[in-house]
Amino acid sequence: AVHRRLIETPFAPTEKHRELAMSDYGSDHEDDTEHTLANPAVVDKYKVAAEIVNKALAAVFAACVPGAKVCDLCGLGDKTVETEAAKFYNKKDKDGNKIEKGVAFPTCVSVNNQVCHNSPTDDVQTVLEEGQAVKIDLGAHVDGYIAVVATTKVLNADMNAPVVGQQADVMQAAVIAGEAAIRKLRPGNTTTAVAAAIAKVAEDFGVNVVEGVLTHTMKRFVIDGNKVVLHKTSPELKADEETIGLNEVYALDIVLSSGDGKPKIHDEKETSVYKRAIEKNYKLKMQASRAVFSQITTKFPTMPFTMRAMAEVRGARLGITECITHELLHEYPVLYEKPGDAVAHFKATVLVMQNGNDRVTTWTAQPIKSDLELNDEDLKALILEPLKAKKKKKPKA
Repeated sequence: AVHRRLIETPFAPTEKHRELAMSDYGSDHEDDTEHTLANPAVVDKYKVAAEIVNKALAAVFAACVPGAKVCDLCGLGDKTVETEAAKFYNKKDKDGNKIEKGVAFPTCVSVNNQVCHNSPTDDVQTVLEEGQAVKIDLGAHVDGYIAVVATTKVLNADMNAPVVGQQADVMQAAVIAGEAAIRKLRPGNTTTAVAAAIAKVAEDFGVNVVEGVLTHTMKRFVIDGNKVVLHKTSPELKADEETIGLNEVYALDIVLSSGDGKPKIHDEKETSVYKRAIEKNYKLKMQASRAVFSQITTKFPTMPFTMRAMAEVRGARLGITECITHELLHEYPVLYEKPGDAVAHFKATVLVMQNGNDRVTTWTAQPIKSDLELNDEDLKALILEPLKAKKKKKPKA
């Protein structure tokens, strides 16, 4: 089925969005407990967002078959998020406002050596082929509380047969790196320790961590918080070491490659995912630019969006150029490793709770058969540990 999607976010921007988002980007502001995992109602909203995302991922995963159009798959993911979100929180909040919900990150379907952010418009007729490795990436939110997920699927002729070869090595390494990293994301541990665990797994499997990938904290209306795990440092990329805190939410993002892990942009015209740069303002000159920017600030005040969601794509492309020139938007370009390189992408939403970590979204399993294995004994022991401590039974009276 063809799913042509026009995302209609049912709310206009308010100062609330700007204040909540800017509090994270512009200061060391500590969220009060009302908007953190210390509030059970917030935990519930994260879990509902996760339920929506998991269903959307399952729909796209099942539809990723040879012959499927990439643009249709992206539309299916966004459509499923909107359909599922419509089932929850339909009563107004205590202030009489409609609860905002829907797409938090548009569905991306990146193929083979495409690393990420491939979310083409309907005029791009690319179809999937047997044997390709497909990375699916998407997100949803409920009342600004975000859940994201990503997984990798190889289109084997026999889907019951395991993935083998180089692609199996990067996928197995990414899964194990994720299992190690999620157990390192505990209060008192450092962001450096999380990155070191990912790097060690990659080393044992002979693959590379992809440069530029970050595991971000997420807060209400903020998909990319200030506290980050930089998975691979370089002379151009550095991040301060910070300590993991209780009640934080992380988008644990694992991207590994059999190549050199230094992806490049092939064609800037392929970029179709953007996000409003809320800290920037500029009086646009072109009428087309003002119209597009008005649509963006009304429908997508803080969350990333795709060109597919714009009312008229061709006119929007014209207007977006001036917005980018004056840094009103952040771009999410389509990145590539070299042809023939195998890439794996897995992402989970992790709630750092008192009794252990809660992985509310996770990747879909596919049989993998790699001849390589983890050698580090400390990490082997770590990934066998449960994510949550078992509840102690109360003694009988």
